[in-house]
Amino acid sequence: MNFFDAQDRARRATRWLVVVYFVATALIVLGVTMLVGFALFGADMDGQRYSPGELLAANPGPLLATATITTLFIVGASIYKTMVLSAGGGQVARQMGGTPVPADAGDPLRRRLRNVVEEMAIASGIPVPEIYVLEEEGSINAFAAGYAPGDAAIAVTRGTLELLNRDELQGVIAHEFSHVLNGDMRLNIRLMGVLFGILVLGMMGRMIVRGGYHGRLVSSRRSKGAPVVLLIGLGVAILGWIGVFFARLIKAGVSRQREYLADASAVQFTRQTDGIANALKKIGGYAEASYLRAADPEEISHMLFGSGARFTGLFATHPPLAERIRAIDPSFRESDYPEVVPVSVSDRMTDDAASAMAATAAPAHAAEPADLPETVAASAGNPDAEDVAYARQFRQSIPATLYDAAHSVELAYLLVIALIIDTGREHSERQLRLAEERLGAERARIVARLHDAVSSMSADHRLPLLEITFPALKLRPPAQLEYLVELAGRLIDVDGQVDLYEYCFYRVLRISLGQAVNPARSPGPRHKARRELRQAGIDLLTVVADYGHDDVASSEKAFEAGRAYFGNWAREHTYRSKQHYTLRALERSLDLLATLNGKGRRLILKAVTAVIVHDHRVTSAESGLIRTICASLDVPLPPLVLARRDNGE
Repeated sequence: MNFFDAQDRARRATRWLVVVYFVATALIVLGVTMLVGFALFGADMDGQRYSPGELLAANPGPLLATATITTLFIVGASIYKTMVLSAGGGQVARQMGGTPVPADAGDPLRRRLRNVVEEMAIASGIPVPEIYVLEEEGSINAFAAGYAPGDAAIAVTRGTLELLNRDELQGVIAHEFSHVLNGDMRLNIRLMGVLFGILVLGMMGRMIVRGGYHGRLVSSRRSKGAPVVLLIGLGVAILGWIGVFFARLIKAGVSRQREYLADASAVQFTRQTDGIANALKKIGGYAEASYLRAADPEEISHMLFGSGARFTGLFATHPPLAERIRAIDPSFRESDYPEVVPVSVSDRMTDDAASAMAATAAPAHAAEPADLPETVAASAGNPDAEDVAYARQFRQSIPATLYDAAHSVELAYLLVIALIIDTGREHSERQLRLAEERLGAERARIVARLHDAVSSMSADHRLPLLEITFPALKLRPPAQLEYLVELAGRLIDVDGQVDLYEYCFYRVLRISLGQAVNPARSPGPRHKARRELRQAGIDLLTVVADYGHDDVASSEKAFEAGRAYFGNWAREHTYRSKQHYTLRALERSLDLLATLNGKGRRLILKAVTAVIVHDHRVTSAESGLIRTICASLDVPLPPLVLARRDNGE
């Protein structure tokens, strides 16, 4: 699976969606206009009928008004829904009846869900999503929603928690993470907003029909206009079903092939077929299957793990269940569906404990430096079983003080400050004094205690720990998150200098919280001047070469190693000393390069990696720099591929 190609396909699908939306809207508007025209003016007093052309010529005002009102209604409904959804993935989950899973959940099934989601996020190199459970749904289903990884939400049904063991749950969560990583999630939430305008027309038509019919029943006098109202309502309802037809067709076209890809990705992430395959088999053998009962699946059917309703044929948003299973387990027959019955929590957790003990963490094998540019690019958006095992081991190794703080709404805020505090005594004392001025003495003492615990951790572990704090941080008001980012900036600049770790930490914090505060925000226009983008790429390589090497000669050679990936046009650009390039240049370059397509971002990632590994080692600071560049380019990178490597290892 190529992450960058998948992202570009999602963007092309978005453009295709816009075209189809306008075609469907135009057809519906035309139909509504003709319906109103024939209903009101189709016959004169003598019964003579007009042709469509004569009808338009004779009554242009009412027909144009009808077309305008209908267009504004459909587009306005889509805009309204899109604005509602701009609150992000959590809004979708709550709209569907989702209940947040608290960080200190006492229920073992919900703790297990949180653990699995956190491990998958760490393995993928993205912030931990918000986690929800659809408590009213006893079927087996799940979905991921959001505009960006920093805004993502994962929701599962109660049946998924109660009927699946840990391996099966991990397979389902891995499937949903594939949608997060491949750009499907952003496409799906946009699809949900855009299609609402088409779907709502049918709802309005049904309301008119019901209202007109009941009005006739209670009225003692039959108005001559009542049949016309009923006729218009019936026609709008019929046209609304045409809208439903288009909406379901669009969703099916966008969704089906991506489900196969997400199933295959789940196998890759977990390196086992049993988890995802057995989850699908349980859907086939369970009486409630994957159908949603309490929530209306019409709007989100394309986002679900399994079909939320009985859509078939052209309207099916998912491939047939048996075909999905056979793509993973070719020996499967439909007679093999198991009988699924709920089991006790204690029995299920016993099975989960055995599964967790069987899955030992894999050692971190660093790639050879010469191969690392290709390895890093190929690993983007593609965590595997070793990454997941590493993530589980990392999560379990976090000191309890820090792990609890990362999940506390109050303490997560202070933990972020503690992660920023420098390890050097003089610098850290100045930062703690500033924290006391801004937060108060008591909270500053908590920051100091957390900083002591953080200081015992490897520098490589600080960014993953930061990413675990995001669900708790996002429960705070946006104004407090903006204040946190501003305070972080003040802390790293307290001595008038910003080192590479501070810059990387601050930028990742700012990007991720920015996505949480303003999920629907676009990174900017995708089309920048080629010369501007090329210069940004050269500047980025220069800054990376400066910060990763000790002398000018080494920096120049490293720069040339990365420049070679850019092709002939880059030969005219030569290395310039770090006197001319600062973190400000790095900031500007990353902002520009964030607008690149998938092919361009892949090229940048390979070139930067080539610069870093030119001296045959990857330091913690350089690992953090690659992670920061990936976060800026919206490229999720598994942490294991950046395992620290020194000469002689």
